[in-house]
Amino acid sequence: MKTAAFLTAVGLVGAAVGLAPPSSALTWKMPNLIGGDLQSAQDSIQWLTSNQVWYTSSSDATGRGREQFDDHNWLVCYSTPAPGRMFTESTSINFGVVKKGEVCP
Repeated sequence: MKTAAFLTAVGLVGAAVGLAPPSSALTWKMPNLIGGDLQSAQDSIQWLTSNQVWYTSSSDATGRGREQFDDHNWLVCYSTPAPGRMFTESTSINFGVVKKGEVCP
């Protein structure tokens, strides 16, 4: 019983001084998806996170602002976050892409 009272007191003191409890957010390491097609990159993130992260964005790496309609026809040039960086479900993931057959800038 003394242990429970001690832990309660520690929790109250921590709350009083503004200490947050440890985060329970899941984190994942960004895989290197550069060189693959956009659809596979999106699928990989969904698979890696067990669909905790189901939305990723993409942008035309050439700066021309082209929309990506058929994701299989786009090549991943870079990702944000970069490969090897950690991310959570609240992280915005973006793939910079060019049409297949084009060279990444």
